[in-house]
Amino acid sequence: MKIKLLVLFILSFVGTYAQQIEWMSLAEALEAQKKEPKKIFMDVYTTWCGPCKLLDKKTFANKDLARYVSEHFYAVKFNAEGDELIRFYDQNFKNPNYDQRKKGRNATHQFTQFLGIRGYPTMVFFSEDGDPIMPVVGYYTAQELEPYLKMIKQGDYMVFQGPDALKKYLKSYVPRFRGK
Repeated sequence: MKIKLLVLFILSFVGTYAQQIEWMSLAEALEAQKKEPKKIFMDVYTTWCGPCKLLDKKTFANKDLARYVSEHFYAVKFNAEGDELIRFYDQNFKNPNYDQRKKGRNATHQFTQFLGIRGYPTMVFFSEDGDPIMPVVGYYTAQELEPYLKMIKQGDYMVFQGPDALKKYLKSYVPRFRGK
């Protein structure tokens, strides 16, 4: 009995501290939605973007945030200047001016333009049907990103009556994600 309890404790301890976001492609997420509907959380980044790297190193490494995203969303990583072919709304999006020899900045992907993204990082939320809900632009800590994640997951964004309601929601929100 004591050995079983010890094993369960160790497994829960390791699971708590080893939590990472399971990233996938948009195509994989859209396919997964057909089997089990969930919203999509997309990290739109570039390889040269400093705040994008901070999101990976600090925000997305937060155990509470990683657990929440993994449980409630399909998490997608999308390089805004990459050469991935995206099929969305029965259209193909690509990056015809992508140059694999370039180090740093590259041409902007057509899907990035379609989403109206103008700054990096940008996190985009999609509904269970794959429709874009809203972007969140810039670097956020786990505690700053938490209210957006929960607001989108719970559908609270649908009842806001304009930008002032969102500001009030964010201002009054008490974060529950721990620091690391």
